[in-house]
Amino acid sequence: MNKEILRLAVPNILSNISIPLLSSFDTALMGRLTELHIGAVGVGAMIFNFVYWNFGFLRMGTTGMTAQAYGRRNEGEMVNLFGRALIVALCLSVLIILLQGPLCEIAIRLLKIPDSQVTMVETYFYIRVWAAPATLSSFAVMGWFFGMQNAIYPLILTIAVNVVNMVVSYILVSSYAMEAAGVAYGTLIAQYVGLFLGMALFFGRYKYLLAHFQREALLKWEALGHFLTINRDIFIRTVCLTLAFAFFYRESGSEGEMILAVNVILLQFLNWMSYGVDGFAFASESLVGKYAGAGDSSKTRKAIRLSFAWGMGLALAFSLAYWLLGPVLLRVFTNQADVIQATLPYLVWMTVFPLLSTPCYIWDGVFIGLTASNSMRNTMLLAFGVYLLAYFGLKIYGNHGLWLALLLFMIARAGFQQLWFYRKGIELN
Repeated sequence: MNKEILRLAVPNILSNISIPLLSSFDTALMGRLTELHIGAVGVGAMIFNFVYWNFGFLRMGTTGMTAQAYGRRNEGEMVNLFGRALIVALCLSVLIILLQGPLCEIAIRLLKIPDSQVTMVETYFYIRVWAAPATLSSFAVMGWFFGMQNAIYPLILTIAVNVVNMVVSYILVSSYAMEAAGVAYGTLIAQYVGLFLGMALFFGRYKYLLAHFQREALLKWEALGHFLTINRDIFIRTVCLTLAFAFFYRESGSEGEMILAVNVILLQFLNWMSYGVDGFAFASESLVGKYAGAGDSSKTRKAIRLSFAWGMGLALAFSLAYWLLGPVLLRVFTNQADVIQATLPYLVWMTVFPLLSTPCYIWDGVFIGLTASNSMRNTMLLAFGVYLLAYFGLKIYGNHGLWLALLLFMIARAGFQQLWFYRKGIELN
């Protein structure tokens, strides 16, 4: 079981870490300019995180259902799930493009973006929004690969997308002085490269499944309704998660441009940790889903226990690294002395976040593997309520209060998930 977890987790960790590497690279590019550029690209990226994370069900829901179909060895359902996910992804991406104007305006108002950054944020948004079809379709493709117990193809896709993104962004920013627009075009181009590569990998290895494809089953209401119901609950759960981080950015911006820049940088630390730990969460999605689909409760529970053990071990490594190397890592993101000085008092949060927030990431993977979308939704709603109450109670402590509220949100997520699992076990729904 440990070998099976590592077979899935190691490629996932490498794949996931390359995601914040891209965000960190963008932050570092802007960090060589001014704190205005750091904040503008950070907030611009957050807008898309808010939009795309809410459609993360295209990956999560597809992974859980595909893994269970894989466990049952139902090849027809495997390929039909691939088709359903792509159809939903394309419909949603068209909706995003049609509503791009209102989405940008609402985001700017909700996040209280300073007037000095609005133009840069708008430039970034209206370029990157055209990557929506590629981005959402890639969610579906990668989720399906995970469900098929294939962690290598998502690794290939993620590395390819991020390499293209960094190279193009660097050229456009450094050689053509395109600033925020250069970073946005880099992402746009890279997302379409990733989608075309993903489809090529699918046809190269899984073309045989097309023999089991049934057009009438693809849009059969009972199956499509089940797919949409699970994804609806994951969508509500993810809206709460993105609202939590959007609220964090909003309150950071209200503290001024410097605090916003500080928190944008510190969130890069959290991204590295969360995407690393998510490697084991993704492994638990695949394995828990496979064994639950096969009806093997003993192996399902063993996969859960070992996923937690590996995840907490990696969390400890991140905590130690941030404790020992935090000031050094700051200089990766910016060479602005005033920004570094302003960030130092808050580095302490980076040493405690990995250990206390990791359980909620692993539990997410378990719930997805069990397709327990209803329980995911309910536990997240409760945790979000805890987060808001904590923030307004801690607001008097400024930015430290904001970070403590975010930490309590993570702890509450794991606590409620643990309670739900203790009460219902693998029969969660």
